[in-house]
Amino acid sequence: MTIQTDIIRRAFPDTALALFEQAYPDAHAPLGHTLSDHPLFAREALAALAGRLPDDHVEYNRGDLPLGIRPEDTPVNGLSIDDTIRGIDGNGSWMVLKNVECDRAYQALLESVLAEIAPLVEAQTGPMLHMEAFIFLSSPGSITPFHMDPEHNILLQIEGEKTMTIFPAGDDALVPPRQSESFHGGGHRNLVWDDAFLAKGTDVHLTPGDALLVPVKAPHFVQNGPAVSISFSITWRSKRSVAEGELHSLNATLRRLSLPPVPVGKTPERQALARLAYRIMRKLGV
Repeated sequence: MTIQTDIIRRAFPDTALALFEQAYPDAHAPLGHTLSDHPLFAREALAALAGRLPDDHVEYNRGDLPLGIRPEDTPVNGLSIDDTIRGIDGNGSWMVLKNVECDRAYQALLESVLAEIAPLVEAQTGPMLHMEAFIFLSSPGSITPFHMDPEHNILLQIEGEKTMTIFPAGDDALVPPRQSESFHGGGHRNLVWDDAFLAKGTDVHLTPGDALLVPVKAPHFVQNGPAVSISFSITWRSKRSVAEGELHSLNATLRRLSLPPVPVGKTPERQALARLAYRIMRKLGV
């Protein structure tokens, strides 16, 4: 695929960068971006991309889901990948194209966008690690169930509108420690929902040109608006997010051995002794 000359353009205005700097890494923040009309997000471009991606890079299902659905209960839509994208206006579906950075054009776009915030990230949490990109397409009225993600994330709204209800990261009432331990051990991203959680959530309405910084493991769910929604998610890991995952994995092992878990602090990257213990235990196959 020929890389378009306008792939490399500035994505974030100065105001968005200032908001990002104030909020990162622990708080969510509404931002703005300039990529809504980018040709790589046109429907035909996305259909072509989906055709180039490996099968395990495309996940799609019905979009009319309850907030707390179990992963194994998620219904398929009965369509092909191509039919899902081309008929997304009316087929009641939800789709994500995963790790689109494996495609050369989208890799160039991801690297260009992340380069704009890299100095701000590095000042807070060190170098960006494991940089990835995802594209979400959803039919009118679709719901993304209550879940969390392991990466630092900025969601850029490209087409249509949606409302993300986002919750504080690190709240044990929303995500009990054992849930975090299971998650970092390969468990599913979906979380158990309770209507009482709503009081802790913040609704953020996103339209084309809006973006949202989402902290690591901040629980959230998404309600799509009355038209098709296309969103671009740019993600990265940090020493902090990697360290948190190590500590939760350590705690899963400690519980299995009937030993007390270690507290996971707000700066887990500084918990060097516990992280060393995890690495030794993993090497020994404990």
